[in-house]
Amino acid sequence: MSKPVCVVVGVGPGNGAAFARRFDKAGYAVALLSRSTTLSETIADKLSQAKAYACDVTDQAAIESTFAAIKSDLGPVEVLLYNAGSGVFGTVEQIDYDGFEQAWRINALGGLISARQVMDDMKVAGKGAIVFTGATASLRGGSSFCAFASAKAAQRNLAQSMARHLGPSGIHVALVIVDGMIDLERTRQMMPDAADDRFLKPDAIAETIYQLCQQDPSAWTHELDVRPFTEKW
Repeated sequence: MSKPVCVVVGVGPGNGAAFARRFDKAGYAVALLSRSTTLSETIADKLSQAKAYACDVTDQAAIESTFAAIKSDLGPVEVLLYNAGSGVFGTVEQIDYDGFEQAWRINALGGLISARQVMDDMKVAGKGAIVFTGATASLRGGSSFCAFASAKAAQRNLAQSMARHLGPSGIHVALVIVDGMIDLERTRQMMPDAADDRFLKPDAIAETIYQLCQQDPSAWTHELDVRPFTEKW
């Protein structure tokens, strides 16, 4: 019997890698998407059935060809975790138009195109999960978050619209707002004196997302936030 397939779009050393490990542990075949496969291939090699794919989520053709390859290699997708979320930062006076558009393409348009690649097979199966990784900027725009917050807000509304449309087909769409500093080597270097309880642990976030994908349709969560108790909110 073939394994269910989970796609993680946006794989780095933190959340993306943790998502891949958690779903691998649960018996999924995992596809890892990132612009470069340098890191993702290393992660895939440590999992039981995983494959890394190079994919630029601002490129429609690249997304379409990558998901076609995933279906051919691993099978139809049951879980899509859209974790791509980079952006350019600056105030409304500083941000350039290309950077503003790029943030939207990564966070919103790329998510839409990726979801379009998997939703038909999910409809046929009568089940599936699509989860977006949001941020504090999904809810409010800081002074220097002009592009990023606009893109994350668009992503949040996209997820809400998708949830309403796809829910009747058995497809669970949700947004997880990650509020705080992720526990990574680079963030530890930035905050060397910070206590452990200041940081969000990627494996803990991954566990929350895994459990979200297992929810009974009678009690789906469509949006939740995760943060350490030390975070201001």
